[in-house]
Amino acid sequence: MDIEELLPQDPEGKKEEPKKQSPLVSLEKDLELYSDSIKEVSIAILNEGISTHPIFVAHQHTVTIGEMILDRTELNTDWTIQASTLDEFVQKGIINPEKKALFLKSYKKPQEFMCVFVIVPEGANFIYYPYKK
Repeated sequence: MDIEELLPQDPEGKKEEPKKQSPLVSLEKDLELYSDSIKEVSIAILNEGISTHPIFVAHQHTVTIGEMILDRTELNTDWTIQASTLDEFVQKGIINPEKKALFLKSYKKPQEFMCVFVIVPEGANFIYYPYKK
């Protein structure tokens, strides 16, 4: 079955509005650009013993978690990145303490992947994006 078969059809022949480009397209472009800088911060968080689980927050608005490391207005990009940790996410209630073990099971090697908490108007979610080789 094709995905199109699952989508609502337009029986009245009305033209569909053009689809908006997903914000994740611009996020991927920015993460490629930011990759080396984010990896450098991740390694610093690990080496300085701040956390064994760095988390980066990608957003286009103002958020109150983590510390800003890459400002979209200064860099003329679409996304701002803030550095945080698993501990801060638990302290702020973003990750429920009872779900911490479940989160850790899915957490990927921070030397190879950036853990990014992406915040968009529709909601927020974690993604893992590989660092450039």
